[in-house]
Amino acid sequence: MSKRQLSLNFFIYPDGHHEAAWRHQASTTSRILDVTYYQELAQRAEAYKFDAVFFADGPALADNVRYAQRFRLEPITLLTAIASATKRIGLIATASTTYTEPYNLARLFASLDHISGGRAGWNIVTTSTPQATQNFGLPEHPPHHERYERAREYLDVITRLWDSWEDDALVNDPVSGIFADTNKIHTIDHIGMHFRVRGPLNVSRPPQGRPVYVQAGSSDDGRAFAARFAEAIFTAHQTLASAQAFYADIKRQARAFDRSPDQIKILPGISPFMASTQVEADRLQEEFNALIQPEFSRTQLRQMTGLDLAGFDLDGPFPRHLIDTSAAHGVASRFKLVVDIIDREKPTIRQLVQRLAGARDRRPAGKDRRQHPDLVREWSG
Repeated sequence: MSKRQLSLNFFIYPDGHHEAAWRHQASTTSRILDVTYYQELAQRAEAYKFDAVFFADGPALADNVRYAQRFRLEPITLLTAIASATKRIGLIATASTTYTEPYNLARLFASLDHISGGRAGWNIVTTSTPQATQNFGLPEHPPHHERYERAREYLDVITRLWDSWEDDALVNDPVSGIFADTNKIHTIDHIGMHFRVRGPLNVSRPPQGRPVYVQAGSSDDGRAFAARFAEAIFTAHQTLASAQAFYADIKRQARAFDRSPDQIKILPGISPFMASTQVEADRLQEEFNALIQPEFSRTQLRQMTGLDLAGFDLDGPFPRHLIDTSAAHGVASRFKLVVDIIDREKPTIRQLVQRLAGARDRRPAGKDRRQHPDLVREWSG
């Protein structure tokens, strides 16, 4: 029997995943635009045997930037700088199939893969944020299913662009005077519903052939997309039963797409509070929670649930009966996750705010660890 290998991915937010982390006295707020800060984090992750570093991204400014560090450096540019300071660790950047074009993105990832010696990964997203629409001149944010239709065509186009140079097309022979074998460089001549792309790419085939494909959607469309294309899936679950059901569903769908389930890594998220003892870790979590700003939290909950909680008592019960479960929500999987927490735990508004503050949709590993040890010993495979 082969020995299973745990995969570790370091999800970097500018100043921590907890919404109030930037206010904590130990925070490094002054370095959020300092590239050496991220290089140092990646170097430490590499030294501790992490497999990859990961950066989220989105093509619109977050509504809640007044109260939290929620702006981001462009991840492919940042990872290129990190590549020069590391040797082995994977470099995963988020990029949208809705608000980028395949040719430009193919060049960016091919460049990152060349510069890093074959360490690039692409977290494929369709962008759920409606605010992005006005930044790209579109009349409206495309509906969920249409975004995934575009994403499937996008992947076909971008993969063919990376394949437009055969492995040995780059000759680079000064003696013969032949730089490239043009018989091994091909147009793709794609004409589809969303794209018309001639090709070929203007840079040779990346060392990996293409980046590692990563995905994080948990909707029906997102799961099917991940089972068909992804090699790693970043996910979040609040109960062991839910996590096991997700795992089984992805593996089942992978078989339906004639893929080996072993080709897909499932990467559950946790957001730990770390200290020398449990008491110290609990105290640290309490310090972070004490810095939460109610206005920020209400904005977060409104975005997640569609419910405006202005005027509600933070220490009163969450008004579950006011949530419209029939309406469409931007991030459907996150909406369901939050509603499930409300139904299962019956929290006050403040308790829910604190529950979500440290991880939003990932299980915090602190006090909850004693109650849910299996969720901290999450699987990967």
